[in-house]
Amino acid sequence: MCGFCGFVDTSLDNKDFILNSMMDRIAHRGPDSSGKYSDTTISMGFRRLSFLDLAAGAQPLYNEDGRYVLTYNGEIYNFQSIREKLIAAGHIFKTHTDSEVLIHGYEEYGTKLLDHLRGMFAFVLWDKETKTLFGARDFFGIKPFYYTLTDNNNFVYASEIKAILEHPAVKRELNEEALETYLTFQYSALPETFFKGIFKLPPAHYFLFKEGKLTITRYWEPTFNETEESLEHYVDAIDAQMKESIEAHKISDVEVGSFLSSGVDSSYVASCFNGDHTFTVGFANEQYNEISYAEELSKEINIPNNNKIITPEEYWRVLPKVQYYMDEPLADPAAVALYFVCELASKTVKGVLSGEGADEFFGGYNIYKEPLDSAAYRKLPKGLRKFLAQIALSLPFSFKGKNFLVRASKDLEERFVGNAYMFSEEERKRLLKVQTSAPNPFDLVKPIYDKVKHKEDVTKMQYLDMHMWLSGDILLKADKMSMANSLEVRVPFLDKKVFEVASRIPVKYKVNKENTKYAMRLAAKRNLPPAVANKKKLGFPVPIRVWLKEDKYYNVVKSAFNSPCANKYFHTESLIALLDEHRADKADNSRKIWTVFMFLVWYSEYFNDLNSLSA
Repeated sequence: MCGFCGFVDTSLDNKDFILNSMMDRIAHRGPDSSGKYSDTTISMGFRRLSFLDLAAGAQPLYNEDGRYVLTYNGEIYNFQSIREKLIAAGHIFKTHTDSEVLIHGYEEYGTKLLDHLRGMFAFVLWDKETKTLFGARDFFGIKPFYYTLTDNNNFVYASEIKAILEHPAVKRELNEEALETYLTFQYSALPETFFKGIFKLPPAHYFLFKEGKLTITRYWEPTFNETEESLEHYVDAIDAQMKESIEAHKISDVEVGSFLSSGVDSSYVASCFNGDHTFTVGFANEQYNEISYAEELSKEINIPNNNKIITPEEYWRVLPKVQYYMDEPLADPAAVALYFVCELASKTVKGVLSGEGADEFFGGYNIYKEPLDSAAYRKLPKGLRKFLAQIALSLPFSFKGKNFLVRASKDLEERFVGNAYMFSEEERKRLLKVQTSAPNPFDLVKPIYDKVKHKEDVTKMQYLDMHMWLSGDILLKADKMSMANSLEVRVPFLDKKVFEVASRIPVKYKVNKENTKYAMRLAAKRNLPPAVANKKKLGFPVPIRVWLKEDKYYNVVKSAFNSPCANKYFHTESLIALLDEHRADKADNSRKIWTVFMFLVWYSEYFNDLNSLSA
């Protein structure tokens, strides 16, 4: 795992100094070595965390005649078979790294190289002869890629935004549209980041930059094409493909461990992993502690479990550091717990396997049951359902079933924007002092829904989460928290071949009224104790709801909500009202409070408006 950065710019005199500054900002992504390439047009920097061909795998990497220059972050799991084909075609390899297949693959296939790859990656490849920069991001967005075009149409790029901010032509300016959208999604959901003019390359896209012109192209599209086979057929296919994927993801010249929570996803990976270590974190409150389960399973599969109890003081103290490494604010409390489990693992291994992606592929989120639970009610005429919802909303009190009546009155495309839905458009506009032209959240996701408009609702939800939640929250925190600790995270569920299996499974074998991930759980049962395979999904439970009622942490957040930064962007009396309402047990506002608070912590790291928000 590595990090890279660079820029295409012919006007600068101090290119080497700028490139070094950019590389220093992402040194945590690659502490083992560094390298760079410069000519009159481009400057390319690289930081390496070595896994394969430890002696000869340094970058930048070149082809035989030096025409092509590569910097790359990721792992190509089928590189050996690609390498054999390229050697047969006459290409001469200097190393045994997976990196080199990208150079020779581009020589042989051009941009169609991407069709041959299986893995996680972000890379840039410079053609000295045509002065063309080619770059790409992997199929699901496991590895990040950021870029900006400067005022004079030069191109600056990096694995992390903080490196781009070191370039003198890049202005550090808050994107207020990103802030408003974030308040709904809890993550940065727009193509443009929280920094005006800096963008994310979307997953499954490549770009070409030549003579000041940038073109971006989609090279792969995930499609669900359900088939009608027996349940046993799908269970067999899942188990066989997952075991093959786990083996492929273990390829390394260094030791690799595995994360382990109480959920079926990481347990399935760990049980098939046959490695040397598992890693778990938890909290002293038993409701938020999965360590005893992890120890028990690790004993059964005969792999030592390394674990740690995170104290509240540790958790709150590390918040500024976490938001700094995230690049953009993320309000998922699990990101902080993930930071600690990565820190724990990094003391023993250089890489770990993790269970991300199973929920999106196999239908694992509890919200995916909603279309089944409301199916009978939604047979009523939509006009009647809307009328009943209006009556429910007009009543000045809450009652059991009120939320059901409101949500079931709407089509999926009108009610579901993903796993996190913090503030509605109306709520966020009332909360914010600044006025922006941020899109309505449902307008933002509509183009994604349009691509699967003839699919069942559960499949639509999966498809949306694969395009928004997965890369915007789940994978982003996995990459940034692991790299903050110079650790590589590999995700065997997020594999093209695994998706091919998942894409054929009918909804009835993914979600039913009793289970999520039904077929996958049956595959897991073959390798796990039954109680584990059937365990309800917890995510990464964090007791912020409890902490925000305690004097110490209530006052930390209240101080932030009264800060000059908060007053600049928010109606602070509304923020305090949310906090006080939560403390008085009138409503569980913990996630909304945390969403605003994490923005303020992040803002203090990148714009220095606050002194300190840590406890």
